[in-house]
Amino acid sequence: MSTDVHRRTTCRLCEGKDLELTVHLAASAIVDDYIAESRLDQDQPSYPLDVFMCRSCGHSQLLDVVRPEVLYGNYIYVTTSSLGLVDHFRGYCEDVIERIAPPKESLVVDVGSNDGTLLRFFKDQGMNVLGVDPAKEISQAATASGVETITAFFTSELGDQLKKERGGATIVTANNVYSHADNLGDLTDGIRNILAPDGVFVFEVIYMIDMIEKPLFDTIYHEHLCYHTVKPLNSFLERHGLQLIDIKRVPIKGGSIRGTAQLIGGPREVSPSVGDIIALEDEFGVEDPKTYEKYSDYIEKVKNELMDVVNDVRAKGKTVAGYGASSTTTVLMHHYGLGDILDFLADDNPRKQHLYSPGHHIPVLPSETIYERNPDYIVVLAWNYAEPIIAKHQKYLDQGGHFIIPLPEVKII
Repeated sequence: MSTDVHRRTTCRLCEGKDLELTVHLAASAIVDDYIAESRLDQDQPSYPLDVFMCRSCGHSQLLDVVRPEVLYGNYIYVTTSSLGLVDHFRGYCEDVIERIAPPKESLVVDVGSNDGTLLRFFKDQGMNVLGVDPAKEISQAATASGVETITAFFTSELGDQLKKERGGATIVTANNVYSHADNLGDLTDGIRNILAPDGVFVFEVIYMIDMIEKPLFDTIYHEHLCYHTVKPLNSFLERHGLQLIDIKRVPIKGGSIRGTAQLIGGPREVSPSVGDIIALEDEFGVEDPKTYEKYSDYIEKVKNELMDVVNDVRAKGKTVAGYGASSTTTVLMHHYGLGDILDFLADDNPRKQHLYSPGHHIPVLPSETIYERNPDYIVVLAWNYAEPIIAKHQKYLDQGGHFIIPLPEVKII
């Protein structure tokens, strides 16, 4: 196996060794590594996408860990490129400010702050803000835009250092970072280290129940090492000196949870929401292997239905393109085997246009190209946004084109 990936043998949350394979997807190239024409002769290896559940604590996770330098070295994702995420972060900030009521000029630290979108809202509320993010170009651009950002991976040592330099943080946020980090224990120790005695840690992660119900299997990729539920998280946080005091389900990214924690012995009471959602998880069966058998069967059923449709139209000499050039669309293309079928990908994000898709090297073109090339069918790979995409391109339908929606069930429009 490549030196760029290693397989861990213990659970990230509890260090347990009883790990069971629950979901297997096709190996994929690094999902957001869209490349310029100058890199087309470079190999883009594929890495495993296998989800394991810890039978000791119930946590679901990837065990194959790609080196962070490989994942984030050419990282081009920015918050503002995701439809609806800026508005989400505006509401997120308002929710936290209302619940926590921090004094003006309190320190707010965002771990994995990306382009500083969330911190900008806190800054507008009179807070002192600091971002920490390992992506050099993005963090430098955030600093230049007025949101001070340190280019680094957040660690226990850095948390300790920042508290000595800047004082305790009233609020620490981390959004999807708890999905991305391999060494969650050290990261969490860093958050504990920097928190003020009355401070709170607020985090968002994609929620496993939503992944199964919706079904969001295309969010399984190398950056997302963890697929969280509350019960194992609750125990994990306690082991690292933090107490989970509130859980809220939020619709972002198809379905997520927003957790709030404080130092053990902190001033805030534990909300009933924590116990309520753990009870929900027990009832749902998130620790039952049969739940994941049904999930995997569904994924394969939809795959077969889609490929039957696509292969049929190709056999009739029809042309097929894709719509969407994101991390999730890479997962879909690899798992469904669409790499040799799609002529091009249309996308509205200028940062992706005129690049080539990871592994398959399908050209990414502006969505206006649809009307120049006029493909007979377009697979809406960004299926979560099918409604606005189709509304935007009614003209394509009027001209005789067809959209194929792959999930949650295959439909031709």
